[in-house]
Amino acid sequence: MKTYIERIRELREDRDMTQRDLAVVLNTTQQVYSRYEKGENELPLRHLITLCRYYGVSADYILGLTNRQQPGE
Repeated sequence: MKTYIERIRELREDRDMTQRDLAVVLNTTQQVYSRYEKGENELPLRHLITLCRYYGVSADYILGLTNRQQPGE
């Protein structure tokens, strides 16, 4: 299964968003968000929750524990 690094990049690119767009959603900088996608910084729990709500997917999906975006799919 994919890693959370791959998942957050894939979710962003599927929606034609830039790293700057996501940084605004997370109330952080583009540089910090870029480090999440490179695996240089771990994604904080508060940002994981925000991404789940923003994309409408489960945390298990982003974390690479399942390929189902929502439980029961």
